[in-house]
Amino acid sequence: MKVHLFIPCFIDQVHPEVGQDMVKVLQHIGCEVEYNPNQTCCGQPAFNAGFWEEARQIGKKFIHDFTGNNFIVAPGASCVGFIRNYYMELFANSNDHNALKEIQNNIFEFSEFLVDILKVDNIGSKLNTTATYHDACAALRECGIKKSPRILLNNIEGLQWQEMNDCETCCGFGGTFTVKFEPISVGMADNKINNALATNTNYIISTDQSCLMHLQSYIDKQQKPIKTIHLASILAKGL
Repeated sequence: MKVHLFIPCFIDQVHPEVGQDMVKVLQHIGCEVEYNPNQTCCGQPAFNAGFWEEARQIGKKFIHDFTGNNFIVAPGASCVGFIRNYYMELFANSNDHNALKEIQNNIFEFSEFLVDILKVDNIGSKLNTTATYHDACAALRECGIKKSPRILLNNIEGLQWQEMNDCETCCGFGGTFTVKFEPISVGMADNKINNALATNTNYIISTDQSCLMHLQSYIDKQQKPIKTIHLASILAKGL
């Protein structure tokens, strides 16, 4: 099965290992992976900041880059949720309607693609460590993703993971929210990290690298004894 990767700009530049780990996992289960190096952004940052015309221009490039691709897989649900839920509003009454509808039907977050589309719940990963899990807001609230990452974690041999308190509570990232409301954002990260530390585990796992980037920054600044890791990376570590 052919899979086209969509790697958001900041992940490709700041955390390139996430894309590499996705490729490792997908190829391990028999997928043919393709990546368009000319891809850029889906337009969500501009849209959320109120710059709809700029978002429209960026979105048109995204549609052009991915039209005709059967399956598009992204490492997080933030972009996926934006494309599924807001592109129709952004491109209402445009000539891109048909191409957009095709993309909306074909784009998936990494864990939901593995579990819901490929029907893969165990990739044969083995890893002796401990972890807890954070539900990213975009995954949970924009895409309804709750079970698929947990199914994959349950089938990593040797992994001991447990739920933290308030696992569904926002970590405080929210894109420009971290800039406009920094004290609140930091306070939310503090609550999330304290709940994770209470599980006495080595890792915080999530499906959204933006959440993990925010939490890891707080961890580094406060020198907390825990690390963040993307679901694709924890799966790839055990292969």
